[in-house]
Amino acid sequence: MVQSSVFPGARRPQASRLRFAAILMLHCAVLQADWLTFNHDPQRSGWAAEEHRLNAQNVKDLALAWSIPLENQSLALNALTAPLVAHDVVTPAGVKTLVYVAGSSNLLFAVDAAQGKLVWQRTFQSFVNAKGEPFFLCPNAINATPVIDRRQNLIFAIAQDGRLFGLDLGTGSIRFGPFQFVPPFAKPWSLNLSNGFIYTTTSQGCGGDRSGIYSMQVDSPLSHSIFETLVRSGSGAGMWSRGGTAIGEHGRIFASTGDGPFDPSRAEYGSTFLAASTPALTITDYYSPLNFEEVNKRDLDLPSGGLLSFAYRDFELIVGGGKESALYLLDAGALGAKDHRTALDVSIPLGNPQKLLEGKGLWGSPALWRDESGLPWIFVPLWGDVSPALAQKATAHGPTPHGSIVALQVVLDPQTRAPHLRPAWISPDIDLPDSPVVANGVVFVAATGENPQQVKLHPTSKDWKENLLTTGERASGTHPQVLFALDAKTGNVLYTSANAMKSWNHFGGLAIDDGKIYAVDHDSRLYCFGVRVP
Repeated sequence: MVQSSVFPGARRPQASRLRFAAILMLHCAVLQADWLTFNHDPQRSGWAAEEHRLNAQNVKDLALAWSIPLENQSLALNALTAPLVAHDVVTPAGVKTLVYVAGSSNLLFAVDAAQGKLVWQRTFQSFVNAKGEPFFLCPNAINATPVIDRRQNLIFAIAQDGRLFGLDLGTGSIRFGPFQFVPPFAKPWSLNLSNGFIYTTTSQGCGGDRSGIYSMQVDSPLSHSIFETLVRSGSGAGMWSRGGTAIGEHGRIFASTGDGPFDPSRAEYGSTFLAASTPALTITDYYSPLNFEEVNKRDLDLPSGGLLSFAYRDFELIVGGGKESALYLLDAGALGAKDHRTALDVSIPLGNPQKLLEGKGLWGSPALWRDESGLPWIFVPLWGDVSPALAQKATAHGPTPHGSIVALQVVLDPQTRAPHLRPAWISPDIDLPDSPVVANGVVFVAATGENPQQVKLHPTSKDWKENLLTTGERASGTHPQVLFALDAKTGNVLYTSANAMKSWNHFGGLAIDDGKIYAVDHDSRLYCFGVRVP
């Protein structure tokens, strides 16, 4: 509640009244904040700082409020993208809060958050055909989580054919484009929005695409400048971080790359953290790990663990990691210092001591939370058991053979005053956790229940594609996903959804809004969990 020092009945000067109105409007905006992009904001924090309904005391009362099956055909492992939420949307049926998900088969859905009813859906028309059959690396599907622009009241999505559409939030009518953004049937990742430009990254060479960062101007319906920066002369060095890009405080854009040659003189940036200017995407800085050769050789891609941008004290920081399970803390203003190889801190290995390329390591984006003292906490999803080194430094809750959330604090070194990572706790066992999100001291995470195996145990061909498991093989041995709520300070389990969800999930995501948690599964269901009202 906004309180005023003015006595009841007293008349405020006009300037004071305007300031008070502005404060009140800001306060209302905070209470009704939207979930506009993957992991909440352009920095990919995963933190709903404005959420006040959910807390550590009442999450035990969470229950499934509704679920809705959406008419979407899954393609390979793809089904629905991570949910987005917008309040006060004007629709033909009145003002509503809507939940949005894109469907792999060229669809976008808007669902009434209050009732779980479909409000509208849009099928994107394509005029080109994919050259190959979908498989999990190249699903020929909508892959990028859309992004919402409240200034224009549009939601932007990339269709299968690589065109960018801007749809009216309330009706689904096309108000921007479509304009070609990435190559048809490429594999773009979650869209980001900053200062009138949409950003994405691509990977896996799908549709003949080469790994790149792309930007398109969207604040004019007729004029749309487009920029792209490729980070490899051939295929490889894919930027397949779930969030695509993170945008820092000063407008710089950050991404991480997968396996590939590293030679900045030739614009080759394999296994690297990159900074680029906006919107023109000129590479301005980079950090290459000291063990680059091992990361590259063992296929320990950095993008698997995502990255986020945040400020702490006098620092703007980037944190991210990959299959190797080391977490990197970088200075956003000088990613690798003068030699481009020096991080502010590199954590101890959190897991994956065998350096395996599947089913182990960091998979999914990290999340940020600040406690009441302002101390930043980082939460990362780890597949497989923790490393012996981490087990000695963090509070554990028992064995974690399938995975866990690992919490680390960002603290200042008492001598150098530079930030570094300090392990805090390890959650109980979670079956292949997805990207966590945070609200009011509670960490929410989905145990995906998916099958992480990618290749045959006994290869039968020299062609690597022929040794990949089929979609049917990947779908076997799966389990329905489960929503967990954890205490952000201790890792204690506060709630699980048990058998409320019916199917597993691959690369989905969660959204938090106004006391509700939204999730999706591989059977194209959208779920809403809320606190029971007595």
